[in-house]
Amino acid sequence: MTDQTLDPDIGSPRAVPRTEPRLQLLGISRVYPSVVANAEVNLTVMPGEIHAVLGENGAGKSTLMKMIYGVTRPDAGEIMWEGRQVHIPSPAAARRLGIGMVFQHFALFETLTVAENIALALDEHVPPATLAPRIRAVSEQYGLPLDPDRRVHSMSVGERQRVEIVRCLLQSPRLLIMDEPTSVLTPDAVQKLFASLRQLAAEGVSILYISHKLDEIQALCDKATILRAGRVAGTATPRTQTAHALAALMIGGDMPTCTLTPRAPGDVRLALDRLSVTSPDPFGTHLREMTLDVRAGEIVGLAGVSGNGQQELLKAISGEIPVAVADSIRLLGQGVGRLDAAERRRRGLGFVPEERLGRGAVPDLSLADNALLTGYLTPASGMLRRGVIRRAAVTAFAARVIERFKVKAGGPRAAASSLSGGNLQKFIVGREIGLAPQVMVLAQPTWGVDIGAAMLIRQAIIDLRNRGVAILVVSEEIDELFMLCDRIAVLAQGRLSRALPAAELTIDRIGVWMSGDFDHGAAPVDQLEGVAHVPA
Repeated sequence: MTDQTLDPDIGSPRAVPRTEPRLQLLGISRVYPSVVANAEVNLTVMPGEIHAVLGENGAGKSTLMKMIYGVTRPDAGEIMWEGRQVHIPSPAAARRLGIGMVFQHFALFETLTVAENIALALDEHVPPATLAPRIRAVSEQYGLPLDPDRRVHSMSVGERQRVEIVRCLLQSPRLLIMDEPTSVLTPDAVQKLFASLRQLAAEGVSILYISHKLDEIQALCDKATILRAGRVAGTATPRTQTAHALAALMIGGDMPTCTLTPRAPGDVRLALDRLSVTSPDPFGTHLREMTLDVRAGEIVGLAGVSGNGQQELLKAISGEIPVAVADSIRLLGQGVGRLDAAERRRRGLGFVPEERLGRGAVPDLSLADNALLTGYLTPASGMLRRGVIRRAAVTAFAARVIERFKVKAGGPRAAASSLSGGNLQKFIVGREIGLAPQVMVLAQPTWGVDIGAAMLIRQAIIDLRNRGVAILVVSEEIDELFMLCDRIAVLAQGRLSRALPAAELTIDRIGVWMSGDFDHGAAPVDQLEGVAHVPA
């Protein structure tokens, strides 16, 4: 006997076999010293079912998945696997059962190649050279292209996400857990992944899917379990619910909104003037003659497929890599291309990197100390006096960020690694906003955060713009750019299109530009060599 669910892409029912459950959680609980992560959670996943787990940041989703995968052990409750009770003491034991997991935070060695990283993650010993053809085949089959010989440190966050997904698919799991797998994938890559997941489900693979993107849940998932404060708040069939209704179940109230009102921009605060950067990495993307102005009181968005120069551009603007011509990057009218990151911060630059752990925050340090890492460079923060750290001021600053951005944490002394990904993202964005920059650059500002937190962050960015700050947002979420930005440009193959008013653009036109075809509908900033450049 089977249940039939409608596949929205093909318009015909997809059979979901009715047999014994693949996975059952019965009264699962997990308590930490400062928080109840999960309390008496019940969950059933059938073979061939794509089952969503929804909830706000800190609702207990990732902790629950880690218990299924053997990373963490439950304090109470039972785990039933294909009709029998099991104890899962380790990820290796989970994999032996047939459980695979794609984590939100990557576990990759940056100095090793893709093939070497995946070889280390497999339970059987397979030399990287032998593994490379399988990686190419699987990555192409699922629309997630990877070069097995590329070193991870040269890859963007989106490309690293592909490594994690392909690593898991190579293990042929019977239950596949995916924790925010599309956070940094392009719309086209998301659709290819969904096609692959539907095929896996049709073959009987069960999928537990965590995402804050409600449109994805509605398009992909057969059933949803909603967690709130570690407890099951309800279940739903996503296709029969509106996004607003699902959001209300998640947050227990009305969904917040953000509003961008027109305003006249002021003076140019950040300018790229024919910026060219030769990537030192053989797999990197060279930047070619980029020209862009960002004015006080406006938000300019950069769209583009991951790996088209975003990483190189962000490092050039932030000061992580110097550029040959100082005036090719101007901050508040001064050429800063040869200044380091600390000096640019002293001159009014705020920066939120795309990689939270490692670049945005030091995992083992407290939230207060993470605030100090960038805050000491801003004299107005009051964190230093005559070169001496003012601990009370540092702690008070971190406490204000926690309160304003509703960060779920044990206080300013909590380690950054103790926060969920979304809560850490809220803290990092809040920290940079709290330092009152004159120019703010944000990469993937709402990566991995729930819909309520995403709206809070977006409104905070808009409020910063309304106070006269010049803001550049790099995001692979086109809907987010339309929601946030006054003007939008596209980065493709190391080249930059013109930045046009968001009201004059469509998703289709941006999609064409993302392929590198800037001539479709508008002229690019940089044409072929020898042709005059068009200012943004």
